[in-house]
Amino acid sequence: MDEGKPAGSKAKWWSRPARTVNRSTDAPEAAVHAASDDQPDQPDHEVHAPDAPRETGAAEPVAAASPDRIAQQSPEQQSPEQHVPEQYASEPGGRTRPQPLHAPDPYGTPPYGGPGPWAPAPPVQRPVPTPPQGTFVPPGARASNGAGTAGPAHAPLPVSPPHNQQPHQPHHQPSQWLQYDPWGTIQQPLTHPGAPGGAPKKKGRGARLFVGALLIALVAGGIGGGVGAYIERNGGITRVELPQAAKADGKARPADSVAGIAASALPGVVTLHVSGAGEQGTGTGFVLDAQGHILTNHHVVEPAGASGNITVTFSRGETAKAKVIGKDSGYDLAVVQVTGVDGLRPLPLGNSENVQVGDPVVAIGAPFDLQNTVTSGIISAKERPITAGGEKGDGSDVSYVNALQTDAPINPGNSGGPLLDGKANVIGINSAIRAAGNGTGLEGGQGGSIGLGFAIPINQGKRVAEELINTGRATHPVIGVTLDMKYTGDGARVGTKGAKGPAVTPGGAGAKAGIQPRDIITEVDGQRVHNGQELIVKIRSHRPGDRLELTVVREGEERSVAVTLGSADGT
Repeated sequence: MDEGKPAGSKAKWWSRPARTVNRSTDAPEAAVHAASDDQPDQPDHEVHAPDAPRETGAAEPVAAASPDRIAQQSPEQQSPEQHVPEQYASEPGGRTRPQPLHAPDPYGTPPYGGPGPWAPAPPVQRPVPTPPQGTFVPPGARASNGAGTAGPAHAPLPVSPPHNQQPHQPHHQPSQWLQYDPWGTIQQPLTHPGAPGGAPKKKGRGARLFVGALLIALVAGGIGGGVGAYIERNGGITRVELPQAAKADGKARPADSVAGIAASALPGVVTLHVSGAGEQGTGTGFVLDAQGHILTNHHVVEPAGASGNITVTFSRGETAKAKVIGKDSGYDLAVVQVTGVDGLRPLPLGNSENVQVGDPVVAIGAPFDLQNTVTSGIISAKERPITAGGEKGDGSDVSYVNALQTDAPINPGNSGGPLLDGKANVIGINSAIRAAGNGTGLEGGQGGSIGLGFAIPINQGKRVAEELINTGRATHPVIGVTLDMKYTGDGARVGTKGAKGPAVTPGGAGAKAGIQPRDIITEVDGQRVHNGQELIVKIRSHRPGDRLELTVVREGEERSVAVTLGSADGT
């Protein structure tokens, strides 16, 4: 063989042998060696077929350069695959340095490659995310070993597999490239995506999903069952139940509270229904003793007349017939009696002289026939002189009361009912109200309460009740004079003549005290009086036989006289 001498014409650049890729599955790709225009003819053992027709996909012969021939060539004459750069040389100890993943381009002219329309372009890489199992290296990218032998082109980079793990077989789809760092530290073996060892096992995940779904179903079933049981037990989820305090243990209220006073007094309070002579009415009364005597107002029983009906209803609902024992229009008091009734509860009587303005009081009655009605208030005033009645026009039904004033609500139907103090003792008999626009009168003209109620003091009521029970009539304290009710000046003036005789009754209490006609009485026991009605109220508030100090003005001169009250029949 004549090495170094030209054996024939040089091969043109357009007839250079093309790179051939062996697609065989049993061997990696072979490196293609082509001589440049400046290289000598190839030796006899190299095969060239420039004029042979090429078929698509046909394998071309591959020439392998021996190590000796590579060594004899200069660096410029060596092909890219034959030239072994210094960085790929063997290291001491037989170890091989890392090799490039593919062989250099045999036709490339640094840095951009040779001329010509058919200059091969570098392969296009399509990066994809690197899987955690490793990075795929296209087959055929194998570098020369440390002994100077050129291996197949594009052989996979040798990677030390883990213990008990087989080396990865090259994949036959070079178009699937993945990103990798050739200079980075290899943490895991480079494997092909989709390899059996890299895919997670579906079986374990499916089992976990099944167990989770089963647990969710069990929890949902338990919750649904609980909700269903709640709905069935409570009648539905839309039913509203509001919070409420527990039932009281029935402990009695303090005796001095309104509730305690009412509980103590209600059994002794009654409601009266009266009818007769074309009239009827409703009022209240309270039990005086165990014999069935009941105290009420005169104007309550007045409609019954001499032959009317009176029905008494007790707080527990029992009813009984009653009859009139006595009545007095001047005091507006009356006593009726029931018989054959057991369990009567008489109310204790207090002392109206002990009452002070501002003391708490409780009123019980049947306003507008609403029996057992309880109201409360205070004492607004004492010794309030009022007159009530007068419907007959002759003055025979006029009542003069030195009353206790209260703001406890009193309405039509409360008449005759008790006014109680803080110890549940009766201190007055509710008799009149001041109604708006109707003046002053018993029941107030049906106008209802405006906070001005009046009660007969129990001291006066007790004396009159005792007289009515014992004698059937009541006596009135008098001074034996006739008053001029038309006088408009301050005080009560004695008239000039009486209805049936002189204005000053001969031998009467006034005559004995030296009172004369036209005298003006201005004070009773130091209390000022402004008219004749107030003088009568002050006199009626005492008992017959009581001694009073009167201030009298005669012809402009003021003098004091002492009077011992006389007695007159209530008729």
